[in-house]
Amino acid sequence: QVQLVESGGGLVQSGESLRLSCAASGSIFSIYAMDWYRQAPGKQRELVAQISSGGRLNYADSVKGRFTISRDNAKNTVYLQMNSLKPEDTAVYYCNAKLVAREYWGQGTQVTVAS
Repeated sequence: QVQLVESGGGLVQSGESLRLSCAASGSIFSIYAMDWYRQAPGKQRELVAQISSGGRLNYADSVKGRFTISRDNAKNTVYLQMNSLKPEDTAVYYCNAKLVAREYWGQGTQVTVAS
């Protein structure tokens, strides 16, 4: 069992930055693949960024060059650095942990980007 708690969301202006954090507890964090997803009002949840247990990275095309995912296994935390934010980045951002058939979600943190 893994518990995930996101933080760092808020209201920013277009072009500004935010860093989201996701703190994990309850299992061996380092062996999980960690993802960030987001869901905007009226839209499906979409994958934003991934980091494997080995550090391999993957990004959605819409955030490449602006967002950076990283992990600190000593702190059981995954981060999402979001730069040059746009109004279309407005969504609830969710942290996700995956290991084989097991999957866990955080409660989400709201990011709102004003134009």
